[in-house]
Amino acid sequence: VMAHIDEYFRDLPAEATLPLRALFAGGKGVSGALAARLLTRNIVAIARTFIAGESPEEARKPLQALIGEGRSVTFDILGETALSEKEAQGYAGQYLALTDFLAAELKALPRRQRFPGINLSVKISSLYSRLDPMNYDDSVLQVKERLRPIFRRVKEVGGFVNLDMEMASQKNITLDVFTSLLDEEEFRSWPHAGIAIQAYLRETEADLGRLLAWARQRGTSVTVRLVKGAYWEYESVTASQKGWPSPVFATKGETDRNFERCAAFLFANADRLVPAIATHNVRSLAAAMVAAERADVAAENYEFQMLYGMAEPVKHAVQRLGFPLRDYVPVGPLIPGMAYLVRRLLENTSNEGFLRRTFVERAEKVSLLAEPPLPPPAAEPKQEGLAPFANEPALDLSRPEVREECRAAIETVRGKLDGRYPALIAGREGGREAAVVSVNPARPSEVVGSVAAVSREEAAEAVAAARRAQAAWGGREPAERAAVLFRAADIARSRRRELMAWQVFETGKNWLEADADVAEAIDYFDYYGHEMLRLAAPQRLGDIPGELNLYHYRPRGVGVVIAPWNFPLAISAGMVAAPLVAGNAVLYKPSSLSPVNGWHLCDILREAGVPDGVVNFIPGRGGELGTYLVGHEGIDFVAFTGSREVGLAIAARAAATPGLGGVKKVVAEMGGKNAIIVDADADLDQAVSGVIRSAFGYQGQKCSACSRVIVLAPCYERFMARLAEAVAELQIGPPDDPTFFMGPLIDAAALEKVRRYVEAGRRDGRIVVAGNAPAVGFYHGPVVVADLAPDSPLLREEVFGPVLAVVRAEDLGTALESANATDYALTGGLYSRSPRAIARVSNELAVGNLYINRPITGALVGRQPFGGFRYSGVGSKAGGPDYLQQFLLPRVVTENTMRRGFTPETVG
Repeated sequence: VMAHIDEYFRDLPAEATLPLRALFAGGKGVSGALAARLLTRNIVAIARTFIAGESPEEARKPLQALIGEGRSVTFDILGETALSEKEAQGYAGQYLALTDFLAAELKALPRRQRFPGINLSVKISSLYSRLDPMNYDDSVLQVKERLRPIFRRVKEVGGFVNLDMEMASQKNITLDVFTSLLDEEEFRSWPHAGIAIQAYLRETEADLGRLLAWARQRGTSVTVRLVKGAYWEYESVTASQKGWPSPVFATKGETDRNFERCAAFLFANADRLVPAIATHNVRSLAAAMVAAERADVAAENYEFQMLYGMAEPVKHAVQRLGFPLRDYVPVGPLIPGMAYLVRRLLENTSNEGFLRRTFVERAEKVSLLAEPPLPPPAAEPKQEGLAPFANEPALDLSRPEVREECRAAIETVRGKLDGRYPALIAGREGGREAAVVSVNPARPSEVVGSVAAVSREEAAEAVAAARRAQAAWGGREPAERAAVLFRAADIARSRRRELMAWQVFETGKNWLEADADVAEAIDYFDYYGHEMLRLAAPQRLGDIPGELNLYHYRPRGVGVVIAPWNFPLAISAGMVAAPLVAGNAVLYKPSSLSPVNGWHLCDILREAGVPDGVVNFIPGRGGELGTYLVGHEGIDFVAFTGSREVGLAIAARAAATPGLGGVKKVVAEMGGKNAIIVDADADLDQAVSGVIRSAFGYQGQKCSACSRVIVLAPCYERFMARLAEAVAELQIGPPDDPTFFMGPLIDAAALEKVRRYVEAGRRDGRIVVAGNAPAVGFYHGPVVVADLAPDSPLLREEVFGPVLAVVRAEDLGTALESANATDYALTGGLYSRSPRAIARVSNELAVGNLYINRPITGALVGRQPFGGFRYSGVGSKAGGPDYLQQFLLPRVVTENTMRRGFTPETVG
């Protein structure tokens, strides 16, 4: 407590922090201990104002007080994330126990027919650890399994259940769970169920229409709790980060207007949608009362709901007017419940809020009541010309139409498997060697495609063709070359779902991972096109009279691109597009494990207008072809992504075999041994889920994947317990089925390598988790290993599989020392709420990409340019402002502009 007070307030002006400085003077010893206790007591007191108790038993006294004031209640259990099924089952058990508690406490109370006294609010996110839009159908199925006993028990005791609404990504899941569960025979005639609907969502009116049509067909009424919505900032920021249209209205005025429209809709259809109006806003309350009058809905047929501990004067006014009132009462641990508290305080103290304008700004109450919510702001005019670069948005799998399109694309590609693909040399089909056969790693008997392999002689022909084509291509205007990349981006967008499906089959990526790969490829096309336009204009250096200095670039010539399999479209697109738009010609050798994806990249570039010979598609087996090309005198540069061993061999061979234009340029990305540090004060909900995504997303087969997590001692045991439970329950299976989080490894060699490292972990440490995996396919379950000796290979060597080593550290200095004890320096992460720890790790952790309080995978082009140093790579960061310059030769032309003592002013 004292450390955080010091860190958060030390840089504020002295006058702003004088009371704190006086209270916490010294911050150590007796004064520090007393101050910490005082602060803790005050925080707990604030929390208890809004949270009735840490258990139902603790909430008994507040419950009795509310009943004594003539109010009804609905109880909510705090806690919003179940990281494991054990935690989810725990929440389900708490809901059942709370139902029994309420049944015992409220059995003597009179009940209104419409609104039973026993009332429970349930968050579905607490009931299933894999609640996810990608895993949509399974999410609906599993949540219903958990909800059914709760509904059943509440129905038995004559109570009521309401489903809370949380993030927009879970809205449709919640609606489908609600409607399909109540369509079941045992609940079809039960009227005592409800669902929250958020007025700040743009789709709310459509959702109400859907609920009304369903309720009329069902023939039994349901209750709708109409709320404004408590995740506005989260939804706005998330949509902005993902490049999606915001699901929420941009202003509070728009939300208030929509709330009033939705309230009127509910009262107009109160025979099937029973209104429960949940707001503290006096204008909104008055508008709802007027809507009820106009629709002739009696007060006993609807109710108002407000948050426990807030707006007491407003509540008393509503009761004095004779309207039923229900308090929304949270119960649960106080400190985790602070997230709930902060959201509610922000929601109800907005700068635009009614209470603030009344009591802080002293606005006239009558005018505020009469004043309709502000209209939406005018739309900004559209920009003319080329738009600035923006990342391609991820597919929104919470949209049913998007999921159906992905399913259709997978079935389309399934029908195209086992095709034949040629090599391409100077625009002609080639490939005289035996074909490279690509198989589905989830079903190795299933052939994805056969790609013709080139011989050494054909590779030499490709070099000659590239040299012939490069001069004309390099002579084109940079804007013309950039336009080719922009067209390639558009073509990839039009084929996006099918390109995603090819990755699912050929490289074992799940839907989210495969889509992210395609989006990144589109980003590379767009970003490097924009970058070429930026670099194209000559730069004037200096401002000296009589002298003109111009700095500009020219292409390097011809290069070979040797690409990996784990990002078969994205990394290949970036490695090919950058030298291409810079005016070079390229020989592109895809991985022999993902050649079909490589062929699709070349097909896109050909359709976009890349001339014959400028990009040559030269698949081949193993390293023999690559070794030959790296040493070829006609090659001016090499771009490589892959293992450290191969990367160092390429660098050595390129240096030993100069090209026609001199020393070969080598750009090589060679992997990592990446660590995440979990600080003692980390948010463990965030840290555990982030580590799992970083370590086991795409089966750990990313060079950025987390292979070590270093946990500070004070939270080590709690972190390990939650991590182990969550990892043990990860679902593994064919990636074309979105039910599964993990798919297969890429091939038998990768599987055998992982097995060897697991055996080393068993020998050198303690296996905490060893997940199961399907027997058919190259599957390996997730593994967590602890108590390893410092010299264990699992702490030093890149495994490239789903194996996570956990290290305990006594302090942050020891954690940093452990994290830096590797030859690699690619990615790293920190979970901490300490500004001092964040600043120290930012300065001392030796990585090219550091991620704080988020997963360490998923770098975005232009936002997190990707690449490391030490043995992680040679060259500038991909997707960053320096990358393109590696494939350009900088030149300076200096001209003396003075003519016989006269310098024309117009020069330069």
